[in-house]
Amino acid sequence: MKIFEATYDGHQIQVENRWFAGEKLYVNGELQDENIGLALRATLTGKLRIDSNESKNIKVTIGGFFSIHCKIFVDHVLVPSHRIKKR
Repeated sequence: MKIFEATYDGHQIQVENRWFAGEKLYVNGELQDENIGLALRATLTGKLRIDSNESKNIKVTIGGFFSIHCKIFVDHVLVPSHRIKKR
């Protein structure tokens, strides 16, 4: 299993990749999207709630053949890879 974590404006974004169980997107500990099963490439989507009136869209692309890569976009802006921790 691979876990990718990023913090965006104080909010925790976590992506889990399990080879045969699929991928999951958590925002502040809340499951927002998941793919079930084996895939070489996946897209997950979610919402980052800023306050009661505003939210931002999250899109995650995850995939790879020999190693897994994860890209996180918040309102169509890429979170720099140096801000994403992999464990």
